[in-house]
Amino acid sequence: MAVTQSVTAVSEGHGGGSVASILPTLRPVASALAIETTNLRKEYGRRIAVAGLSLAVPEGEVFGFLGPNGAGKSTTVKMLVGLVHPSGGQGRLFGRPLGDATARRWLGFLPEQFRFHEWLRAEEFLELHASLYGVPKRERARRIAESLKLVGLEARAHDSLGTFSKGMLQRIGIGQALIADPKLVILDEPTSALDPIGRRDVRDLIRTLRARGVAVFLNSHLLSEVEMVCDRVAIIDRGRVVRQGPMAELISGTLEVEVRVEGATPALLANLEARWPRLTHPAEALPGVPGGSAGSSDSTVATVRGEPVEPRPSTGSGRADVVKAGTGVQRLRYAVEDESDTARIADAIIRGGARLHALVPHHTTLEDLFVQSVETRDV
Repeated sequence: MAVTQSVTAVSEGHGGGSVASILPTLRPVASALAIETTNLRKEYGRRIAVAGLSLAVPEGEVFGFLGPNGAGKSTTVKMLVGLVHPSGGQGRLFGRPLGDATARRWLGFLPEQFRFHEWLRAEEFLELHASLYGVPKRERARRIAESLKLVGLEARAHDSLGTFSKGMLQRIGIGQALIADPKLVILDEPTSALDPIGRRDVRDLIRTLRARGVAVFLNSHLLSEVEMVCDRVAIIDRGRVVRQGPMAELISGTLEVEVRVEGATPALLANLEARWPRLTHPAEALPGVPGGSAGSSDSTVATVRGEPVEPRPSTGSGRADVVKAGTGVQRLRYAVEDESDTARIADAIIRGGARLHALVPHHTTLEDLFVQSVETRDV
């Protein structure tokens, strides 16, 4: 569906305020929650697209909405912006029912799949969307100039969209989502076509919106981007939320430490396992080793004395897994409570007479959490 159609459906504009100041001449007063859903449900015949979705997104929060393809993310977004009617449950924007005309005045939206009028110049495109939102004519020139500057396209104001790259089209799409001074912005894959500099600019923009009280509902498959900007996240799979909470809490799990050591005696290994007995995941090949973690490309750990490191299947005992690699060299993986334990592990190894080759701490990432949440779901 073209963005023009989408924005028309979700826009019944308002005036006042500037994109640069983003806030706050008109603020919703009905609710402190920008988005609130309770057991929201959508069915297409016998197929359940969204099942019992409950979310709460306060004003001024950046909320990440994640899930694999087909999980129900797009259907959820369509319900939030009023393009699809729920089959059951309740949903509210700023305390008003989904689809309410007043709530739409506070909403900006950029869908993942957009199609713009290629014959329009950038300034004409924003003029069109400003008029659809009901921005007063006296405000439009200033808003358009500010939106173009905000997304880094002020030098292309007089160029037609047909000459824009995909990344530039994504930027102008973000500009139209902000043209009416929204209090809630829903962005669906806003950085997928952008280069690293463009992605950084969008992250900075999102942080600016948050600082000024705007709620941002962010759907993206670029989990590293989400991890950097979101306050809270929800992971949805098969129409249901399987994990939800503050970002800091969700990824603050036990720190894992990988150790490569040579000449470790049974007594030393027993001492280490007695002090750090817990292991949350089976051992994996070291970063950079085929079949190992993708979190690092350090080729210096791909071999030990010219021999590849081969992982041994976990016994599932909960004890630290040991992987032999070459003569006398072992890799051990432990779970520790905090980073100060890494120094204690190194000290224990050296005092035990063994040679420490490497010690690599590994924090849980949003990608780790995502994969674990999806792979360990009930089937």
